Amino acid sequence: MEIRPATVDDLASIETLLRQCGLPVVGVSDHLRNFVVATEGSMMCGCGGLEHYGDAALVRSIAVAERARDSGPGQRIVSRLVAECHALQVRSLVLLTTTAEHYFTRLGFVRVARGDVMPLVLASSQFQGVCPGSAVSMLRVL
Repeated sequence: MEIRPATVDDLASIETLLRQCGLPVVGVSDHLRNFVVATEGSMMCGCGGLEHYGDAALVRSIAVAERARDSGPGQRIVSRLVAECHALQVRSLVLLTTTAEHYFTRLGFVRVARGDVMPLVLASSQFQGVCPGSAVSMLRVL
């Protein structure tokens, strides 16, 4: 399995995978330069991206094809995004999830109240309506 930067040629596959996983596609094309994809041969099996807000970043669109969920691409994608944030001196990562709180807890994220999220991230489209109000906010300090 390879984790590599996403390209424009990956956009349709990323959006298809996100829809299959019940995740929003709003803003993916705007932040595509900050996305990575997991591939097995010529098949994309996962994706994930970042939105940068000063010294914070929003982790978004972590999705793994059902056929690949036991082979670890989600963890590898998150690890790659964390490494990129370290290199850019990002101090904290934030995400929203409706289904994977326990998964992200194992990756070092903790649940936080929305009011505790940095204002720049809180103003993002993900927090302002793209993701449902019932989504759990999570934080990982780097």
